Amino acid sequence: MKNKKWISLAAAVVLAVTALPMGVFAAKKDSTEEKLTKVTLNEVAHSIFYAPQYVAIEEGYFKDEGLDLTLVTGFGADKTMTAVISGEADIGFMGAEASVYAYQEGATDAVVNFAQLTQRAGNFLVAREEMPDFKWEDLKDKKVLGGRKGGVHTSM
Repeated sequence: MKNKKWISLAAAVVLAVTALPMGVFAAKKDSTEEKLTKVTLNEVAHSIFYAPQYVAIEEGYFKDEGLDLTLVTGFGADKTMTAVISGEADIGFMGAEASVYAYQEGATDAVVNFAQLTQRAGNFLVAREEMPDFKWEDLKDKKVLGGRKGGVHTSM
């Protein structure tokens, strides 16, 4: 059952990436071989939650679809969004809220959210001491480290 889930996730990644406008990915064929279309994908962080994407890259699924994929880690949604807006990256994997923030800041060429890689966030809360009866109210007036600078979770 777990293998079926991983295969489904890997297939979803391939389908998500190939769902972009065909003009971007149309591979030109010559008489001897098919040329690959170069695509740069900037992911917000290198994460186990993107494992299906890494499998698809390693197994050559993107090449099978005519794509020469370059994977770059942005180390924050702000940097990933900047790479997409500036044209440094063709695709950015980040939370959908990053496009809302860019729009609110006056981005003139709005980005388009087109796919969902994960259904549930892989975020978790940890503490230095055991808290067997934890309630969210326990965080009131406490200092909480929300994640990396530029990450969405610092604003939650």
